[in-house]
Amino acid sequence: MNARWTLGVSSARSFLLALAAVLTATEPVWADSELMLPYPASYGKIPAATFDAGRQRVGDANLKVEKLEDGTVRLFAESGVDGGARTIATATLAPIVDTNLLRPVFQQSRSFDADNEPLGVMNIDHITGEATCSLPRSDGVGMRTKRLLLPEHDRVANVTLNLLFDPLVKGDVSTVDFQILLCKGDAKLLDFRARVVRREDGTNGSGHLVEIRYGPDFGSVFSLLANALVPRLSFWFDPASSSPWIAHRMPLYADGPEVFVVRQGIETNILFD
Repeated sequence: MNARWTLGVSSARSFLLALAAVLTATEPVWADSELMLPYPASYGKIPAATFDAGRQRVGDANLKVEKLEDGTVRLFAESGVDGGARTIATATLAPIVDTNLLRPVFQQSRSFDADNEPLGVMNIDHITGEATCSLPRSDGVGMRTKRLLLPEHDRVANVTLNLLFDPLVKGDVSTVDFQILLCKGDAKLLDFRARVVRREDGTNGSGHLVEIRYGPDFGSVFSLLANALVPRLSFWFDPASSSPWIAHRMPLYADGPEVFVVRQGIETNILFD
């Protein structure tokens, strides 16, 4: 049997099963995602730039928040080195019926090296309940894809962290637990936890600033070890602003260089410690 035809049959079967679920479900098919996220505080493009770990500007960053005609919300973020490696991340979120909240429907992250060759594609499909990691083959020909079934009521938040951390920014909770999909060697989910490590309330002319750090949650002992081994992961917000996100720090891609993505007009010295 022709392999391409077999793939077509498999894809058609998956589509029909998904369609049947849509037609027979009394709740939205993405209800298995446990994340309940606030609507963005503002929409539009956000001018920003990418800085390296040495605090030198290395490239532009393109960030956009859109509300689409069907009511869904789309997040877009691109950061990297001008003329070099970059990462593009997108997420689509759908309204939760009878609430003023959103749930993720689909998340994707794509990375490219300095020669614009793909380093990998991560897809998180909350409708089908499946995540995939596509990575270059060791022989350099094509991509190999690893698949992972998402757990029921998943809390996977790779591309939606700026919205997920809203309760921390507002001081409503002390920690937020979630999951991150990792595509290093295989597709796997890891438990993460976030907390506020710095809060400035604007007194003494310091300005309003909330810094949130997050990392793997392996339990108290193992988390201490993990925090010593993984990169420092942070988000910064101005809770007094109509558009609270200020900056974030994370690897550009898996095993890639640590970068800061900073909103235009922000003095970077307030972020670095």
